[in-house]
Amino acid sequence: MLRGFNAELKRVALFTTLCIGFGLANGFVLITLLLGGTLYMFWMLWQIRQLDLWLNQRKKSPPPEASGIWSDIFESIYRLQKRQEKESDRVRQVLNRVQETTGALPDAVLLLDSRGNIDWWNPAAERLFAFEKTDQGQPLVNYVRNPKFVAYMEQQDYRQPLDLPASRNKDQRLQFQITRYGQNERLVVARDITSLHKLGQMRKDFVANVSHELRTPLTVLKGYLETLADAEERPAAWQKPLQQMQQQCSRMHMLVNDLIALSVLETEVNPERHQPVALHPLLSRLIDEAHSVATQPRNLVLNCTDDIAILGVEKELQSAFGNLITNALKYTPNTSTITVNARKDHYGLQVEVVDNGPGIEAKHLPRLTERFYRVDDSRNSATGGTGLGLAIVKHALSRHDARLDISSQVSKGSSFTCHFPKQRLLQVTPQ
Repeated sequence: MLRGFNAELKRVALFTTLCIGFGLANGFVLITLLLGGTLYMFWMLWQIRQLDLWLNQRKKSPPPEASGIWSDIFESIYRLQKRQEKESDRVRQVLNRVQETTGALPDAVLLLDSRGNIDWWNPAAERLFAFEKTDQGQPLVNYVRNPKFVAYMEQQDYRQPLDLPASRNKDQRLQFQITRYGQNERLVVARDITSLHKLGQMRKDFVANVSHELRTPLTVLKGYLETLADAEERPAAWQKPLQQMQQQCSRMHMLVNDLIALSVLETEVNPERHQPVALHPLLSRLIDEAHSVATQPRNLVLNCTDDIAILGVEKELQSAFGNLITNALKYTPNTSTITVNARKDHYGLQVEVVDNGPGIEAKHLPRLTERFYRVDDSRNSATGGTGLGLAIVKHALSRHDARLDISSQVSKGSSFTCHFPKQRLLQVTPQ
């Protein structure tokens, strides 16, 4: 544009010189300059009019002929238009490829604006939710009316997916995963997990049924073994085999009981069963029971005020806290100290079981709550563990909207912390 601007300055200088010369000739220099300036202004307005007409053309054409600075202005705008057209074509091609890709996906994909209204959906979403063109711009919660989904949308925490029955077909199970992008816009992926849900339900039913079926014969075997072990007239050679059979029968009985407990915890939560549970009496009772079953005197410390209560099922909370205390007893030396702390924090309530035992290697921590996972097979066998204790804790806590955090250092001890949200925390008056 510098060259055009210089040309325009030369034109203005030449035109001004001519006006001055012509004014000196006729004796009216000022009037001649005013007339010359007016003519230049009208010429500039004409160029602006040409620019306006060219910009408002429906079908873009090359810029009109011009000179000076206007030539550069027309050429610059024309180059910007061409660049914008190329960029628009590129974006359009990318968008078409994205739409083709998402159209081939079996999962439903939806784009929501910052207010949660539907901007776009792929064919799978159209089939799954029976969308029509008029549904564009409508809130997604109008089509997924489950209260859990509404709360999931509002809480803005999408780290974990949400599983729900479909609104149009209760036998169908959907999993929603939401990702934020842009200015609080959201990408929603809905996946049909009906088959996986049915498979998981079949597994749970199988484990529950088998566990219940095994309980009766195990009870019979245990009774006869106890009778034989107490018999006065029995061969001395039978003592060791009977003792081993009793140990294994008791171990199997514990395993069946834990499987049944885990099966019950995996069923749907009934909110009507949730009642206020005073925390201090519950933890005190569990520590007293731990003292009674401990083979050696142990140092168990409880730090809990009398004014804390949790909204939940007492039996399930007892199972969760009891398993953590029992594990601490099993896997720590007799000289170690086990501390149970219950305290309120900014997010709600923490119930923590801490020991100064041998600790657990970091590589094992992510898998500790898996069923039957064993850090040390020989140690677990010696202590009689079933490998289901922490799985029971995890499921019991999830039914109370809580989570389990585990931290440990080898030779320094372990900490198992249950985090309960504020809505579960109640205030009670000490007796």
